[in-house]
Amino acid sequence: MSADLAAVDSAGTDTTAADAESQLRERYRRGGLLGRLTPGAAPAVVVVDLQFGFTEPQYGPGCDLDAVVDATNDLLAAARAAGVPIIFTTIAFPVDNDGIGGTWLQKMPAMKELREGTRPVEIDSRLGMREGEHLVVKQTASAFAYTGLAELLRELGADSVIVTGATTSGCVRATAVDACAADFPTFVVRECVGDREAAPHDASLLDIDAKYGDVIDVQEAIRMVRSVG
Repeated sequence: MSADLAAVDSAGTDTTAADAESQLRERYRRGGLLGRLTPGAAPAVVVVDLQFGFTEPQYGPGCDLDAVVDATNDLLAAARAAGVPIIFTTIAFPVDNDGIGGTWLQKMPAMKELREGTRPVEIDSRLGMREGEHLVVKQTASAFAYTGLAELLRELGADSVIVTGATTSGCVRATAVDACAADFPTFVVRECVGDREAAPHDASLLDIDAKYGDVIDVQEAIRMVRSVG
């Protein structure tokens, strides 16, 4: 949250947004939320939807994610050096119909640009996806829904997931929720996820951190993958 935004606590006292979040976190802790996860010995990195349709603002679903791409590249370099599995996801709907995404496309018609075989569904070339790295194609927010991602992670021997990508309030959050449901300890990298607006981004990170996975910084994520090597 931006520290210069004003908030009001339950007693009516003006506080900064940072103070308000600190108080909220303390209430969560007293209520039994905000537990901490133990990093696994064999993580995999899941890069959620950093496709041109999201990373380039000229496309309907897109926004400026340059900083997210840069930070994700730092993490991917460490993961590749350590031999940690990397899985990319992309949203792609059939050219002649909406696949299983009809309801979602009613809510987000901007995503109708994300059609199989078009540039918006390609992984951003700045990430340098390599041979041997996996691509999961999806038509829902979660990277786990109708994709077989959980089975792939188990085949790869992964015992936890490190999540990057877009958008924080949409596909990243949905993926974190379903990773928790699939019993994978999940670590969402703060600098490596992004959204169209700050408010849903911040709220989603707080919600993920409270209930589904740990929100960590990129240096901690890099240390996590380097520990494997």
